[in-house]
Amino acid sequence: MAITLTEKAAKKIQSQLAKNGSGIGLRLGIKKVGCNGFAYTFDYAAEALAGDQVFESHNTMLVVDAVSLPFIDGSHLDFVKEGFNESFKFDNPNAQGECGCGESFNLKK
Repeated sequence: MAITLTEKAAKKIQSQLAKNGSGIGLRLGIKKVGCNGFAYTFDYAAEALAGDQVFESHNTMLVVDAVSLPFIDGSHLDFVKEGFNESFKFDNPNAQGECGCGESFNLKK
């Protein structure tokens, strides 16, 4: 099981953690929403909790809860800029498709 990120994503996370003033890394997860079923969640990770899995890539820690991990395992996280927009972008091998607005995704059966 692994989740990786690009150097650009790692630098953005490190920058945001520095602005926040605390945290060990980025907490990733999923929640049920939208027209396709699931959306990614992002938050500061103050600590790793019981049941969390911690991944390190480019000296940056990613923390994932046990419920979310099977749905995002094997994912690769990038940080992209498109015009005036910038965001984290998942390459998730478990996702089958996204809704038209890109806010939610569904999973392979």
